[in-house]
Amino acid sequence: MGVAGSKLEKALGEQFPEGERYFGFENFGNTCYCNSVLQALYFCAPFREQLLDYYSTNNKSEEENHLLTCLADLFSQISGQKKKTGVIAPKRFVQRLKKQNVLFRSYMHQDAHEFLNYLLNELGDILEKEAKAAKTDNKTSSSPEKISNGPKLLQPNGAHKEPTVTWVHKIFQGILTNETRCLRCETVTARDETFLDLSLDIEQNSSITSCLKSFCSTETLHSEDKFFCDKCCSLQEAQKRMKIKKPPHILVIHLKRFKYIEQLGRYKKLSYRVVFPLELKLSNTVEDYADTEYSLFAVVVHLGNGPNYGHYVSLVKSHNHWLFFDDENVDMMEESAVQTFFGSSQECSSNTDHGYLLFYESLRTS
Repeated sequence: MGVAGSKLEKALGEQFPEGERYFGFENFGNTCYCNSVLQALYFCAPFREQLLDYYSTNNKSEEENHLLTCLADLFSQISGQKKKTGVIAPKRFVQRLKKQNVLFRSYMHQDAHEFLNYLLNELGDILEKEAKAAKTDNKTSSSPEKISNGPKLLQPNGAHKEPTVTWVHKIFQGILTNETRCLRCETVTARDETFLDLSLDIEQNSSITSCLKSFCSTETLHSEDKFFCDKCCSLQEAQKRMKIKKPPHILVIHLKRFKYIEQLGRYKKLSYRVVFPLELKLSNTVEDYADTEYSLFAVVVHLGNGPNYGHYVSLVKSHNHWLFFDDENVDMMEESAVQTFFGSSQECSSNTDHGYLLFYESLRTS
């Protein structure tokens, strides 16, 4: 990476952002899925900031060895480098990941979305446990006579207890509301659910906006799919739709490029052209968040024809420059080149490089 690193420094010259570091990650055989996602997360400003803050306040002994400390240690290593560019081996993090989850132990091609989903949920769980443990410690130390009641505070899903909202949730979590309207009595039943990313079905020659509209479109429930209305006390025809009740600060969109084909008896990669804009206006939200605007800052790209083989790279926007991260290699790229990863407008195409995970940051200040 010496030559590539100096090439990148030369390309940026005086425009090299002060205090920033651009480091590639060593690949341990099949860890491009991990490397590409970690690069996207490193250049997610609020996530990096919180993780480095966690590292500085929780830099404990080696006993505290979980995915969160391993990732915090990796990010701290990068940000603390004397050199501006180079290569780092995320060995400790990968070892911990494989030790903890059997899915990632094999040398088979892994799914970047599956890894991101697992990682964010795991980090959230660790932070929740630490917050509950800290709460217990505070209560027991301030009320020594109630020490015997301490363990009860650790019981999950206790009555009237609000779930702990960690900084991972504050950054990535949004809320969807599922509205069902009975067509007989017009009663609307709403059910909320949280999400850390949105998985969207894709169509040929479509856009993120049209995919989001399809995701939130109205569906009629009839025949064997009728809805049981509590007010009518019977099965009724109904209309169902999904709305975004609260958009997240960082919106992660997963394009469902791998589809199970019944006739083939296996998954197939959809190379459809799906346009993802650099600036996205999020409609299909409740009124409080109408037309929330987002800016694209990272894309995890899948290279290859099928779901069980291929390669992952990431495109990252840092200080108004776009960079191409391919494991150990980091290069400059033109902003206009991002569109080459939209997909193929024709089914038979040699282009196999397609956007898979999209990372958008909200421009909303409040």
